[in-house]
This record gives sequence, C-alpha cells and structure tokens, in this order.
Amino acid sequence: MAPSRPEVLTLFRSLLRTARQFTDYNVREYAKRRTIDGFRKNRELADPSAISSAFTEGKSQLEVAKRQAVVYSLYTPKVKSIMET
Repeated sequence: MAPSRPEVLTLFRSLLRTARQFTDYNVREYAKRRTIDGFRKNRELADPSAISSAFTEGKSQLEVAKRQAVVYSLYTPKVKSIMET
C-alpha cells in the first residue's frame, strides 16, 4: 500500500530536521540539497509500488542520516567553517 501524503510530508520534514543536526556546514547543506532533490525527482511517481519503494528508501536514508549526525557530532571540528562565521 502506498503511503499517504501526510506520511510523505512527515518523512520530508524529518529528513530536513535531521540535516539541521549536522554540525559541519558542507555536510548539512549536502543533506538538505539531497533531500530536496530526491523528493523533486520522485514527485511525478504515479505507480503505488514505485511510491512505496521510494518511501521505504527514504525511511532507510533517514535512519542512516540520524546515525551519521550522531557520529559527526562526536567528531566536531574545533574551528568553525568560514561559511558559518
């Protein structure tokens, strides 16, 4: 069964929230850009099985991003990036 629109929007917002948790500017912007680009690419999907597959892939990417945010927070650089000042 294909996910509902609110479920998809919740996944989108969760991915963006997780992207904000990255301490490094470049990684944070990359995660945000990849999320937006991925959802734009899949916007036109009409087949319920393709939608379900993309949703499942998004959920697995969310779990990976959450783990990576924790790892990156453990090894934060001592000096801020020039983009963050």
